[in-house]
Amino acid sequence: MALARHIKQHGFLLFPKIVIMSKHERWRKQADNIKLSKEAKTRLGWMIYYETAGKKNASLTCRHFGIVQKTFYKWRNRFDENNLRTLEAKSRAPKHVRQKQITSIEEDRIVAIRKACIRWGKMKLARYYQNIYKEKISSWKIQYTIKKYKLYYNPKKNAWTQAKRKRSKAKKRITELKKQPFPGFLIALDTIVMWWNGVRRYIVTGIDVTSKIAFARMYTTKSSKNAADFLKRMMYLLDHEAWNALHDNGSEFYKHFATAIKDLGLNEYWSREYTPKDNPVCERFNRTLKDEFISMGNMNIDPVLFNRNLTEWLIEYNFVRPHQTLGYETPWQYYGKANKLLPMYPSRTHH
Repeated sequence: MALARHIKQHGFLLFPKIVIMSKHERWRKQADNIKLSKEAKTRLGWMIYYETAGKKNASLTCRHFGIVQKTFYKWRNRFDENNLRTLEAKSRAPKHVRQKQITSIEEDRIVAIRKACIRWGKMKLARYYQNIYKEKISSWKIQYTIKKYKLYYNPKKNAWTQAKRKRSKAKKRITELKKQPFPGFLIALDTIVMWWNGVRRYIVTGIDVTSKIAFARMYTTKSSKNAADFLKRMMYLLDHEAWNALHDNGSEFYKHFATAIKDLGLNEYWSREYTPKDNPVCERFNRTLKDEFISMGNMNIDPVLFNRNLTEWLIEYNFVRPHQTLGYETPWQYYGKANKLLPMYPSRTHH
């Protein structure tokens, strides 16, 4: 009834206003609908600017977006307004990848001679293969077959070696760290192995590389639990004012020690294998500990007695003994002055 009355009064129908989007607005909406990547949307912006504000001037468009004309024309020629996915980057993976050029006959032969000579290396096996079958074969094919069929003399040892190599690649070496001259920036750790009357003991040592504040403690075993215990004690001594920790590749610096490093918020750095010069400050402290404490009649295989006497010596080392490298100040004196002279390094409190 209302519709009939409206037609009778006005003689026409009212329709809602229809908004027609421009071509470029439709492109943007379509890009959202098909979930075009961020990079592709950026390229779509180039095309829209080129046809609107750029007035189809490629040079102007390239200057506006800071791109080279070669790049713009590459995507302009590829662009299809009916298929916006043409602005997506294509896979750069090669269409034809190199196939393993090894035949089943070669594999069978390699497996046979490897089982017969399980301790030989790939180079020897390659020459042996040539001597038997009168044809050359690459050492790569030997290695590939050994790995494929797991033809190792000691599979468990090989798995352990591979895991060790993998861990070694992930380690941050001390050579990557740019040193900073303030206390607590780097603490260096090491382990001394001591034999006394046929009994073996371990002394874990640590020192602040800048202030030379040092700590040491004897343990009966070389375990990651004891190394973690030592680290926590040293951090308590330093009031948790430390950023980075350096140590060698000893077994005690894994597992529980690694967990303690993470819990204490330290960055972990490793010295290179067989490179004592990567940890010279702690090596020098170890020598001082041996010359001025252990060699002076203080060696004892009882950790309780040894650590009690060691604590007294460490108090003298840190608070009484002048150090030549510190301008004949004690580590504690140098620590106090360094903190006052370097206010740009804020203190750090562990939470």
